[in-house]
Amino acid sequence: MDDRQRYDRATAELDPPFAILDLAAMRANAADMARRAGGKPIRVASKSVRSRPVLERILAMDGFRGVMAFTLPEALWLVSTGLTDVLVAYPTADRRALARLAGDPAAAREITLTVDGVEHLDLIEAAVAGVRPRAEIRLCMDVDAGYVALGGRFRAGALRSTIREPEQAAALAADIAARPGFRLAGLMAYEAQIAGVGDDPPGNALLARAVRLMQARSARDLVVRRGRVVRAVREVCDLEFVNGGGTGSIERTVREKAVTEVAAGSGFFHPRLFDFYRRFTGRPAALFALPVVRRPGPGAVTTLGGGYPASGPAGSTRLPQPYLPAGLRYAPDEGAGEVQTPLLGQAAHDLRIGDRVWFRHAKAGELCERFDALHLVDGDTLVETVPTYRGEGKTFL
Repeated sequence: MDDRQRYDRATAELDPPFAILDLAAMRANAADMARRAGGKPIRVASKSVRSRPVLERILAMDGFRGVMAFTLPEALWLVSTGLTDVLVAYPTADRRALARLAGDPAAAREITLTVDGVEHLDLIEAAVAGVRPRAEIRLCMDVDAGYVALGGRFRAGALRSTIREPEQAAALAADIAARPGFRLAGLMAYEAQIAGVGDDPPGNALLARAVRLMQARSARDLVVRRGRVVRAVREVCDLEFVNGGGTGSIERTVREKAVTEVAAGSGFFHPRLFDFYRRFTGRPAALFALPVVRRPGPGAVTTLGGGYPASGPAGSTRLPQPYLPAGLRYAPDEGAGEVQTPLLGQAAHDLRIGDRVWFRHAKAGELCERFDALHLVDGDTLVETVPTYRGEGKTFL
């Protein structure tokens, strides 16, 4: 029985649109990620999962410890449900949530906030000034892991932190140490230009060579610079953790002695954008089904809905992939539509009204912003239905 037959059989009683998670595929992906991590723990990036029951399943597996959240309200909610060790990986300006954190000692012990400058510290201090008694606030310093060359004329990597050099990191660590009620618990540096950029883009050998060259040079730069930054900060205070990497760079990042843990999330679901890496191969685990509602002509069908683009630079790579049956493509003048998505190709000849077309999202967790539940499939059996964040009434961004 092929994947399409398994999914159709498991969900025969459901009416699309709906989303599924193939548990066997997710387990295989998780096991491979843990193998690549070589014994260092993987912190689970919640933005790539966005389902609390699925997060709990992953954290119960060997090799995974802690959550990397994307907002402070999300972290407060996760901790209130029993999850622990939550790093908020992006700076927060949510004053109400900051006051809640400072007034809740139990949550403050489990949540770590990210900062990269004194402006963040000043904002947090102002937000919690009226809280009495006030819990100690745990902080993580975000360090720029981007690759800069040609005297600054070339840059690869996400525009994140203002901290790049060891002396800058040491100065911020000293500022944190001098402020009552704060403790620097960790340091993170996310190499987006390696972890989030596939080194095997299809159909463009020149681009592939350029990406690999950039990533190799970036990795050599980062192993030295990140090590120096960590040493400089440790001269000021102890660090509980040093976080780096992502799904696309696990085996590279864990080789650095300075790094104590890696972060990953997309690898569990293995969305379309993660097909283009040479170092690992995952199994598509998260999919959504749309019903065929029209047959407008030979070699063409129309599905209901489907306009679920992923974030990032606009373009065809951000559209979902018509996955099963194989051989379908978008109509060039319509693409993935808000209420209907025409599909062309030989496979359309065999599709009838009411049949399903299975899609893969370009990114991982953003799929869960469209659906309130994930139907968990094991083999050809639907074993459980669990809520997404949206299904629990939570929309953090």
